[in-house]
Amino acid sequence: MGSPPRSSPRLSWRRVLCVLFLPFVSSGFAPPAKYRNNFIFERRKLPPNPRRFDWSHLTPRELKNRSQGIQTEERAGRNPYFTLEGHEFLILGGSVHYFRVPRASWRDRLLKLRACGFNTVTTYVPWNLHEPERGTFDFSGNLDLEAFILLAEEVGLWVILRPGPYICSEMDLGGLPSWLLQDPTSQLRTTNRSFVNAVNKYFDHLIPRVALLQYLQGGPIIAVQVENEYGFFYKDEAYMPYLLQALQQRGIGGLLLTADSTEEVMRGHIKGVLASINMKGFKVDSFKHLYKLQRHKPILIMEFWVGWFDTWGIDHRVMGVNEVEKSVSEFIRYGISFNVYMFHGGTNFGFMNGATSFEKHRGVTTSYDYDAVLTEAGDYTAKYFMLRSLFESILVRPLPPVPSPTPKAVYPSLKLSHYLPLWEALPYLQRPVTSNVPINMENLPINNGNGQSFGFVLYEMTICSGGRLHANAQDEAQVFLNETSLGILTDVYRDIDIPPITECQLLRILVENQGRVNFSWKIQNQRKGLIGPVTLDKIPLNWFTIYSLELKTQFFKKLRSARWRPLGGPSSSPAFHLGTLMAGSSPQDTFLQLLVRLESRVCVHQWTKPWALLEYRASGSALPAWLLAPARHQRDRPVREGEERLGRLQHRRPQPLKVSTVFSDG
Repeated sequence: MGSPPRSSPRLSWRRVLCVLFLPFVSSGFAPPAKYRNNFIFERRKLPPNPRRFDWSHLTPRELKNRSQGIQTEERAGRNPYFTLEGHEFLILGGSVHYFRVPRASWRDRLLKLRACGFNTVTTYVPWNLHEPERGTFDFSGNLDLEAFILLAEEVGLWVILRPGPYICSEMDLGGLPSWLLQDPTSQLRTTNRSFVNAVNKYFDHLIPRVALLQYLQGGPIIAVQVENEYGFFYKDEAYMPYLLQALQQRGIGGLLLTADSTEEVMRGHIKGVLASINMKGFKVDSFKHLYKLQRHKPILIMEFWVGWFDTWGIDHRVMGVNEVEKSVSEFIRYGISFNVYMFHGGTNFGFMNGATSFEKHRGVTTSYDYDAVLTEAGDYTAKYFMLRSLFESILVRPLPPVPSPTPKAVYPSLKLSHYLPLWEALPYLQRPVTSNVPINMENLPINNGNGQSFGFVLYEMTICSGGRLHANAQDEAQVFLNETSLGILTDVYRDIDIPPITECQLLRILVENQGRVNFSWKIQNQRKGLIGPVTLDKIPLNWFTIYSLELKTQFFKKLRSARWRPLGGPSSSPAFHLGTLMAGSSPQDTFLQLLVRLESRVCVHQWTKPWALLEYRASGSALPAWLLAPARHQRDRPVREGEERLGRLQHRRPQPLKVSTVFSDG
């Protein structure tokens, strides 16, 4: 750049007026001045940012000598910015949740993230999956957090860790374990003693696993987020400082941050911690609260939403490529660091999905495609190549080559061949609970006193007359008289008529947990099953036999010895169905599609070992369900030619079923 023109030594009248009126003008009569000296958004026609960065030496494997992690710096005439070891550094992050991606695909997704131009991967840590029972921790297989972080380092990515304890993320109960709901005095996301005692025990196990993977310890973790979006919840002003201290006492340091919506950032931040914001798209007004809070700090968009999640009964949500491109271009133009949520969404395997509860309760779909940069199956999209082009324009060195697409196959359609009525599968469940009153799912005396987290609960009781049945079923229940269906109960419709009967009969109520709400204050009241008394003509019923249907691996193993019936037509009651997909000697990824409208859970087995539980509902699947090739999913167990077994629990609208595998690259 050339030198600025020199000023005349004489004092002009314009300079005199400027000096005299400066205090008056800066006190609020020039609207753009609120961003001056920092976020210079009032300069609407800025030229394209001519700067190009060389971060090739700022990768986890290349950067050996480390003295300081992510720092912030401010210079006159430009926005504050991040530095890494003294070099200006834009955090270009993309969210990939290890627990939503089969472990065999981690490397593929991270390589694609790196090749797109991102330098950082961000991930949540789901407490409910890592501590399914009090004091029982699981960091193995697909939940091996340390392995995921180390793999990111190997690929050349930094890591931003978001350990909760609450994460939202459209997970059941926002990632909190359901056994927290057993204590009626506990107040989630507060300094309530019961809750923080549980958090402390969890952190005692989690934090030592990741503390040594922080930047100054030679690891790839450059930042850690404290909780998540507390500005909306905000029930206890002491809660966030408590969590900050809990992390620091266990060795977490470096860049700590909070994340909130643009309107709630003032309430969610913690003194001394970087506040970041979440947003759908670039708008100047979105930064006004953040600017008031920390005008001398760089901007970090912790979640830039490039799509949205889906719920059952609602069309698949998308965001256009042009919308994303416009916002990212503005972020780069103003030197704003950001994290794309999601780079790759993946799948809500099993029952991990959460739910929304606005106008009505809606479970989040099995697919967490999110209209992300990569599809649920890991395929490229137009967003991917658009972002890669933008990142190439600001980087000195070329990006790594784009990995080859994952091979996929189309397999012949199949018909399910056998079925097992639910009533005949009950002996293969664990011993039922008997109780004088109905017990909700979380308080069942099973799983070492931790209750039931997911799935179905069947309540049986004897009645000797008909009448008006009333029950609070969360979230939906089917009512049977012996094996005859009488109708449906929901959290809204709680009454059903029982026809007159001449002798005592078995009343059955099959309740489905469709996912606990993951956002808002409603998380406190997310107990599932039958809540409170069940009455017949306002008289409470008693003596319940309660079966827990968690659909765990051990249960499916037991079903191998059951007497499955040949399927000659649609079954008249809830039933398990079985079919075999001939996948050949080298199985490949594919999609599973049920070509009827029904409600069911599909469990895919490799030689009777279930590894994926997928869900379809009456409204139809938002997307065909993606299936990973089992040979890559279980590397230590090769698949013999031909057999991939599909088991299905159909619990609504029995119809003839045809299953197809389809492939779509977008």
